[in-house]
Amino acid sequence: MSNTHTAHPDWITPYEAGNRNQTTQWEDCIAFYQRLAQQFPQALHFFEIGQSDSGRPIHAGVVTADGVFDRAQLKAAGRTVFFNNNGIHPGEPEGVDGCMALVRDFCTDATRRAALGSTVFLFIPMYNVDGSKNRQNTSRVNQDGPESFGFRGNSLHLDLNRDFIKCDSLNAQVFNRFFSAWSPDVMVDTHTSNGADYAYTMTLIQTQADKLGYGLGPFLSQTMLPAIYADMTQRGWPTCPYVNPVKDIPDHGIEDFLETPRFSTGYAALHHTIGFMPETHMLKPYADRYESMRALVDSVLAFTVSHGSEIQRLRREARAAAASQAQVAVKWRADHTQPASFLFSGYQAVYSPSVIGNYTRLSYDRNQPWQKPIPYFNRFVADVVVQRPRAYLIPQAWRHVIERLQWNGVQAERLSADQEMPVQVYRIQSVQTRAHAYEGHMFHDQLELRSSMETLHAEAGDYLVHLHQDQARYVMETLEPQAHDSLFRWGFFNSVLEKKEAYSDYVFEDSAAEILRDEPETRAAFEAWKSAHPELLNNQEAVLDFIFTHCQRYREPEWNRYPVYRVL
Repeated sequence: MSNTHTAHPDWITPYEAGNRNQTTQWEDCIAFYQRLAQQFPQALHFFEIGQSDSGRPIHAGVVTADGVFDRAQLKAAGRTVFFNNNGIHPGEPEGVDGCMALVRDFCTDATRRAALGSTVFLFIPMYNVDGSKNRQNTSRVNQDGPESFGFRGNSLHLDLNRDFIKCDSLNAQVFNRFFSAWSPDVMVDTHTSNGADYAYTMTLIQTQADKLGYGLGPFLSQTMLPAIYADMTQRGWPTCPYVNPVKDIPDHGIEDFLETPRFSTGYAALHHTIGFMPETHMLKPYADRYESMRALVDSVLAFTVSHGSEIQRLRREARAAAASQAQVAVKWRADHTQPASFLFSGYQAVYSPSVIGNYTRLSYDRNQPWQKPIPYFNRFVADVVVQRPRAYLIPQAWRHVIERLQWNGVQAERLSADQEMPVQVYRIQSVQTRAHAYEGHMFHDQLELRSSMETLHAEAGDYLVHLHQDQARYVMETLEPQAHDSLFRWGFFNSVLEKKEAYSDYVFEDSAAEILRDEPETRAAFEAWKSAHPELLNNQEAVLDFIFTHCQRYREPEWNRYPVYRVL
């Protein structure tokens, strides 16, 4: 199935000029927008927002119906901002080609542009610039077209859709500043899926509604999503939730994708932005994927234009609630006790012997289509809830943490003088880390904390981050260690997990005996340890390590102390 569009003859995109199985190269994409902006300055402002890790420019564009492009002026007027991000994975380029045609239509068709009303159409034409230059046709193993395309990783071999919190790439640093400055009300970040086979060309990930929360979550699930699904069917592209099977095939049910803040839609939620990640199906022809992506962006944009003031009101209420709510969820999990139902159009799963190994393989028979209700697990519940502090105290030495807060518009007060401050301190009891590198980090999957009240000596220049501000949610979900994608989990504080001093066993043996004599608490802990681990008593290193790490005489206060402090 495909839709037809009539393009202005002088402004045919590279995709439209080709065989419908080709995608635009970066140089042609940028040159196209630059020519449009020069020819239609009343419709399009196109500009650089920063550079990639390989020094290539990253561009953005703004389209408005009245030719006003200044961000401060647009924000002062309270205008709705719709943001379309493209090419984060350059091997998934439907959005790149579709956005070019959409912006062209805005420029050449005054009626189409006027339909924006007061809504601002903000876009990044090709976010992963470096990956787009790494062009080939071999890296997308299961995908049907286009003929050649870019690569998922950037020049640092990073997946940019895992980088929004840690910001290892210059792209993500640019994006953080750009996104927080514009504060879009709705975002669509275009992708191509992988996974099972089924009838749909378009599937959709949305900001998980329970996690988005406040009034925005119910509005998304009860009003916005049903309208978009109905509209996509009317446009000829029936859409289903992203096919994330709870078992091996969709027949057993699908579960909403929990897009934590490392992903674009999860990052958007920290700013109370409604985010969508359309995922066209990899096995459908590229021309169909292109058409369905154009339809999806058009559909979400049209809804945003019609409901902009309501979305903005809900965002204001959500920001206020996040800044004042006493108990805050920072980690979520799927609730399998409350499945919804979705009428799904699938294909018969077939299990047969593999011809290359001694196992059974899965395939799908498109000659055996089916349609039936399947369980849809679209509810999530809070897994970790913390008390909202009044503020966080961050010692100025942790500049990489402070930078990321600043890139996201977080307001912080710098102390003008040294002072003693009562704070709640987290101490790391245990950490379980992934065995292999994940996006350049050794990610901490599990951790246990102990908290206590202490008086801390804060120095002039340290940062006090109050939570009575619009960016309260971003602050809490990056600084609370147990949050899904906290900066702690990404390893920003790994140095505090290392004890800096050591001992020589032949010297410390005598000191250890003195410690057990003089420190009753250490002696009691050692007796409990001996009872739990009698097999280790013949291991001198294990015995001395326990005493050394638990004693008060050689205590290192900074060791395993999380260096961001809660002010209650």
